[in-house]
Amino acid sequence: MRIAVIGAGAMGSIYGGHLSLHNDVYLIDTNQAIIDQISKNGLTIQENGQDTVYRPFAVTSTEGTQPVDLIILFVKALFSKAALTANKGIIGPDTYLMTLQNGSGHEDILGEFAPENRIIIGTTEDNGAVLAPGHVRRGGTGNTNIGMLVPDEEGFLPKLKDVLDSCGFCGHIHDNIQQLIWNKLFTNVSLSAVTGVLQVPMGFIAGNEHAWAITKQLIHEAVAVAHGLGLSADEEEITEKVRLTSVNSPEGITSICADLKAGRKTEVNTISGSVVRASKKCGVPAPTHELIVELVHAMEER
Repeated sequence: MRIAVIGAGAMGSIYGGHLSLHNDVYLIDTNQAIIDQISKNGLTIQENGQDTVYRPFAVTSTEGTQPVDLIILFVKALFSKAALTANKGIIGPDTYLMTLQNGSGHEDILGEFAPENRIIIGTTEDNGAVLAPGHVRRGGTGNTNIGMLVPDEEGFLPKLKDVLDSCGFCGHIHDNIQQLIWNKLFTNVSLSAVTGVLQVPMGFIAGNEHAWAITKQLIHEAVAVAHGLGLSADEEEITEKVRLTSVNSPEGITSICADLKAGRKTEVNTISGSVVRASKKCGVPAPTHELIVELVHAMEER
């Protein structure tokens, strides 16, 4: 399969490297230093304490390249539209676009570049970290969960699962992928969002009555919106899961907290913002999430 992976950070490198074992893979990034390193010395992935070198075709531009079968988006969500626009030439009528990015609602942007029956959304349970340009560590591994917005009439998902499985991933096809995405989203739109606004580690949330009250209100609204979308969500169960996440990771720093501290733009629009957009679609109010989005954007612009 001809595959383009856009974004050569930790996750993009892990997928781009492994998929290059049995596929023609283009690993695309705007960082020239990363691309030069991979082109010259290969992509090094550390797994179980050992380094393995992979050889995807690393480029900063796909100008003149023929359309691919699959594009996997691994840039930060706020750069998705720009990344797809810059690589529009490799999107043909038969190209599938896949996102495994954090948050929800990515299909709205992907839908500007491909029809619904060519969009795949999902989540990954793998994790990793960048050690140096062209050198990443693959940490925990798990399922790569994939699904489509409409019925998979052409049977592409089983082919994609075979590709993933043959390259060291564990592909799982889901009929209701939105349910899985929202199951993961509940923690990000409550615990993660509040740590960002308060600039505190995860453990602070469950241990402070005021922070915990805000977090529970965010969960309550998100559950109501999920119900409005026809998804299942047990508020009591979700609340306890979020509490335990806080308690069990007392010094944990969420990405939204780290981004705000470093003065970077966050992915709030596809995290809390996705609840706001969903609330407007189904008519279920989510005023606290609206406030969180505005607070985070104000902090970005300090």
